[in-house]
Amino acid sequence: MRLTRKERGFSLVELVIVIVIIGIIAAIAVPRISRGAKGASDSALRGDLTALRNAIDLYSAEHNGSFPTVADFEDQLTTYSNAAGSCVDTKDATHIFGPYLKSIPGLPVLGNGTGGAIGDTGVAAADAADIGWLYTAASGDIVANTGTAEDESETAYSDY
Repeated sequence: MRLTRKERGFSLVELVIVIVIIGIIAAIAVPRISRGAKGASDSALRGDLTALRNAIDLYSAEHNGSFPTVADFEDQLTTYSNAAGSCVDTKDATHIFGPYLKSIPGLPVLGNGTGGAIGDTGVAAADAADIGWLYTAASGDIVANTGTAEDESETAYSDY
C-alpha cells in the first residue's frame, strides 16, 4: 500500500532545517537577553542611588542642614529621629522625623553580595571589601563601592 503525500510525516531534511533555524534565532536572542539583565542592574543602581540621595537630602532639610553620621546612617534613615539625630523605633512627641527609607538597598551590580553596608569614603580599599556604599558625612555624598568597575558604556559605577 502506497502512502499519499498527505499521510506522510516530515522528512529528515525538513526537520534539520527547522532545527537550524531555531538555533540561529537562539544565537541572536541569547546575547541580547543577557545584555538586558546587565542593563537592568545598572538601572537599579541608578534608582537606588537616587533614593539614597533623596533620603539624605530630606534628612538634612529636617535636621537643620546636618547629614546622617556614618556610624548611625542606617538608623537615622530607617527609624524616627529628633532634631539632634537620636533615633527610636516608634514615633513619639520628640522623635517626629523620618523614617526616610524602609531599608538600605543592597548593591545591585557586580554580584558581590555586599548588601546595604555603609562605609566612610576614607576607608582603605582592603577594609571596604564588604561595604556596598561609600558615604561622606560632611557633604552627604554617597557612591557605589565598585572600585574601578564600569558599565557597558564605560562609565564607572562610582561616577553615577
